[in-house]
Amino acid sequence: MASGHRTCCMNSLGVYIQIPFCAAKCTFCNFRTWVARPGDIDRYGQALYKEITTLSQSYRAQGISPPLFDLPVDSFYLGGGNPALLAWSAWKELLRLVGAKFQPSAPLEFTVEITPGTGDSAGLEALRAFGVNRLSVGAQSFIERELRAVGRLHSADGTRQLIQAARAAGFSNISLDLVAGLPYQTVESWQQSLTEAVRLQPEHLSIYLLELDEKSRLGREALQGGRRYHVQALPGEEFLLEAYVTAKDYLAKFGYQQYEISNFALPGYESRHNQKYWRLEPYLGLGAGAHSYDGTRRWANEAEPEAYGKRLASGDSPIVEVHKLTSEQQIEEFFFLGLRERRGVNLLTARARWGAELVTRWQVVIDRLCQEGWLERAAGWVRLTDQALLISNEVFQQFLLDPGEKPAPAPAGAFKEQAREKGSEL
Repeated sequence: MASGHRTCCMNSLGVYIQIPFCAAKCTFCNFRTWVARPGDIDRYGQALYKEITTLSQSYRAQGISPPLFDLPVDSFYLGGGNPALLAWSAWKELLRLVGAKFQPSAPLEFTVEITPGTGDSAGLEALRAFGVNRLSVGAQSFIERELRAVGRLHSADGTRQLIQAARAAGFSNISLDLVAGLPYQTVESWQQSLTEAVRLQPEHLSIYLLELDEKSRLGREALQGGRRYHVQALPGEEFLLEAYVTAKDYLAKFGYQQYEISNFALPGYESRHNQKYWRLEPYLGLGAGAHSYDGTRRWANEAEPEAYGKRLASGDSPIVEVHKLTSEQQIEEFFFLGLRERRGVNLLTARARWGAELVTRWQVVIDRLCQEGWLERAAGWVRLTDQALLISNEVFQQFLLDPGEKPAPAPAGAFKEQAREKGSEL
C-alpha cells in the first residue's frame, strides 16, 4: 500500500486540448470523433483559437470564476481523434497561444497523441522543439489482420517506424496503446503484440479491454446480433480475462509497474495528466466535447465540431453544461475514480476534506466489499484486490448508490468465479 498521498488541491492545473478528427474511424471506437472533411480542420483550428483567446469572457458568461488561470500548469495534453491532422502552421499558433495563456511550470509533462503513419521526422522534431516531451501512440495491435478488421489505416511497421523517428527526434517518454479483444485475436497473437510492444521499449503502456456498447459500430452490431465488422471473429469474455492476466504478468517481467487498472509504466513515467482525473485535481478542457473540473464543478463544451464553431463565431460560450457537485457526489467520484489507481484511496484524506460523518456512511459498503474479497485496506488506505481488477466496474457501482440502499447487482456467477480464479494468478 502506498505511503504518501497527493491530496485534491489547487496547487497546479492540467490543460487538455481536444482535436476530435480522424483520418478514418475504427469500428470499435466509442468516442465522439469525426472523419475530417475538406476544410473541417482549418475551421476547427480557427474556433479553437477563438475559444482560447476569449476564455475569461466565456467563463464569466457561465458564472464560472477564472482563478484556475492563475495556477501553474504542469501538464498539457493534446488528444483526439488525431491531433497530427492539424497543419504545422496551426500547430505553431496553437502551441504559442497555450504558452502565452497559461503559466507552464517545471517539470512540465506535455503529451501529444499520435497515430502511426501520420507523424514524419520533421514534424516530430518541430513538436520536440516546441516543448512536447511525451507521445501517446495508438498502436492497438501488431497483427495486420487485426488492424485491418477494425479499420485501422496504419501497419505494424508504421508503429515501429514512428517510434524510431520519435527516438531520433529526442523523445524519451513514449506510451503505447494496445487493445485486447479485437476480431481474430488469439492467445498467441495477443502475446505477439505484447512482445512487439515491449521490444520497442516504451516507457509507458496502456492495455485496454475491448468494450462492446452501442456507441461504436462494432459494439452495436454485436449487441444486435448482426454479422458486419467481423463480429463473428470476436473472442469471448474468457479471452479478455486471460489477456489481461497475461499482459499484467508479462509486463511486470520487464519492469512495468501497474499504477492504474489499464496503465503500466516504468518507475517515474506514470501519466501525470491522467492522474489528475483519478485524484480529483483541477483541469481545463478546450475544444469540442472537452470537459473541465475545478474541484466542485464540472462543465462541458458543445461536442459537435460545427455547432461548437458556430457558438464561438456568434460570440457565445462553447460551454453547454455546468454541473455543481454536491458533497455526496464528490465522495462518489472520490471512490470510483480513485479506486482505479492501484494505490487506492486514502480515507484519512477524505475525512479531512468532507468530514468524518459523511465518509463514515460508506463504511458499511467498504466492510462488505472487503469481506467479499473485492477490496483490501491498510493504514487508512483502501484499494481493489487483484481479483477485483477484473470486475472493477461492478465494484464501482457499489459507490453510485446511497449507502443505505440495496447493494447494486453483483457480477454474474460464472464471470465472478472466473474473476476470482484469474485474480489468484495475478
